[in-house]
Amino acid sequence: MKILTLAVMVLIFVLAFISSIIVGQTPISVVQAIDSFLNYNEAVTEHVVVLKDRLPRAVIGAVIGACLAIAGALMQALTKNPLASPSIFGINTGAIFFVVVGIVFFSVSSLQYLMWFAFLGATIAAIFVYFLGSIGRDGLTPIKILLAGAAISALFQSYTQAILVMNEAGLQDVLFWLAGSISGRTLDMLLPVLPFMIISIITALFMGKAINLLITGDDIAKGMGQKVWLVKVVMGVIVVFLAGSSVAVVGAVGFIGLVIPHIARAFTGNDYRWLLPFAAVLGAVLLLLADVVARLLIMPQEVPIGVMTAIIGAPFFIYIAKRGVTKL
Repeated sequence: MKILTLAVMVLIFVLAFISSIIVGQTPISVVQAIDSFLNYNEAVTEHVVVLKDRLPRAVIGAVIGACLAIAGALMQALTKNPLASPSIFGINTGAIFFVVVGIVFFSVSSLQYLMWFAFLGATIAAIFVYFLGSIGRDGLTPIKILLAGAAISALFQSYTQAILVMNEAGLQDVLFWLAGSISGRTLDMLLPVLPFMIISIITALFMGKAINLLITGDDIAKGMGQKVWLVKVVMGVIVVFLAGSSVAVVGAVGFIGLVIPHIARAFTGNDYRWLLPFAAVLGAVLLLLADVVARLLIMPQEVPIGVMTAIIGAPFFIYIAKRGVTKL
């Protein structure tokens, strides 16, 4: 039954991917889209739009959506907190802070160079949170990592605001990273971090059984012979690579990592052998559809994709919090 459901999800993903290619300010039929692949002609506007704009955008949306969803599912298992998401590691604020530093102090303007600043900032922030959350006799605990994440996020956010107050000219350049956007992204920006994403996704999918044992409790996992510390470290590294790479490419896109794991659980329960692949597909679908809607709302302008995911995710977050769910 789960295989059949997953197959349906994949079909929905294909339809969402096609919609991302044909829907927008320049309407494109399926026939024109296919023709652009088979008989590309730079003189034909529709061909250029499909291959130079819509296809890279759809690919990036699908990859980023899958990465954020898997990162969120791992975070919720690692912290045993249903409200956890990649931003708990301070990844967004760390990435944005380093982007601001690159713009203001190093006069970096190229998005490809700023992407590496963002990736570095996301990684450093996550390492700090993981280190702080692991200090003490009990090691890494859900409460400690939540507090560490909140502290590091607040720290980087205050530093970012301080720099922007002193240099307001940098605010306009960093708005992209603050809101999150797929518009104008190219495959050249995705390729440098794609190896991190692929390795992390494959590793995560093979960790389903180990994660199932981990969420039963550290004591039980240790009693079954699991090296709990190693599983947690690997999960943390995967979250850093997936979420850090995503922020580096599209900016701060929130709520995908929070919402999608819960939707996936409706089909799989807490079995991470199934939850992770479901989350990957559903994350890709949600981000693709959010991007399509973002194009249509205020044409010819676009709503930042980060705003769209917030519109979708914020009510869901309130619903979970209102239910008083405290554990998975």
